[in-house]
Amino acid sequence: MASHDPSHEIYYVPPQSKWPIVGSLGLLVTVFGAGTMMNNMSAGSDGGIGHWVLLAGLLIIAYMMFGWFSNVVTESRQGLYSAQMDRSFRMGMGWFIFSEVMFFAAFFGALFYVRMLAGPWLGGEGHKAQTEMLWPEFEFVWPLLQNPDPAIFPGPTETISPWQLPLINTIILISSSVTVTFAHHALRAAKRTALTLWLLLTVVLALIFLTLQIMEYIHAYNDLGLTLDSGIYGATFFMLTGFHGFHVAMGTLILSIILIRVMKGHFTPDNHFGFEAAAWYWHFVDVVWVGLFIFVYVV
Repeated sequence: MASHDPSHEIYYVPPQSKWPIVGSLGLLVTVFGAGTMMNNMSAGSDGGIGHWVLLAGLLIIAYMMFGWFSNVVTESRQGLYSAQMDRSFRMGMGWFIFSEVMFFAAFFGALFYVRMLAGPWLGGEGHKAQTEMLWPEFEFVWPLLQNPDPAIFPGPTETISPWQLPLINTIILISSSVTVTFAHHALRAAKRTALTLWLLLTVVLALIFLTLQIMEYIHAYNDLGLTLDSGIYGATFFMLTGFHGFHVAMGTLILSIILIRVMKGHFTPDNHFGFEAAAWYWHFVDVVWVGLFIFVYVV
């Protein structure tokens, strides 16, 4: 038998895992629960069993994430990963973020389609003879406060001003992107105290962002009549900002776990892709929010 070539990297192949199946099941339950909840709410009920199915799905996903990531951390701490494995992780994270870009591109595409094509068409631009049979008195103006059929979909009384909570949240999120970058530089310079403080500040800023967004949602529902049932403007607003808020919550959880690992002494200046992956994801979340602020709140 030929001897092992020491110049060839050993690629660690983990044993069979249950986590992909658990994650797929969690996604299925989550999507089913969310769809059931939104359909029930649209029908006038409080969401019914959909709330509990959604919660069950999210708990399954959380269980999968903690279990799977725990395995990865343990294997990394045991020195089982080579430079080739590190490249695989980087490629995987890159493709994951690309898929998230496409996810939000679909929702931004829907927003632009409504604003630039469907809405003006229903308002009679170029096709008045066809649209006047549906809503002859409808005039399309964005943001859409007067829906074509207000008896079924009552529009909001007004929109959220971009220069109050949204602007504050924009400053907070951009600042958090700066602080996580400072934390990364501190890690590469082996400054553990500065690393911990900058990363802790990033997590605090993320929590403030989420708190302010919850306050904004309460204000929209209770004071402005801006809800998921208030027509296409409400639907696109909450789908875009809501999914982004979910990504911020996930990013906050990831950064919190990275912070715990930092406090435990994990990562070195030359070996810290777990931190880098979290930072990549957080910068992506920040960029998406800038797009949201411009195209949902301002324009």
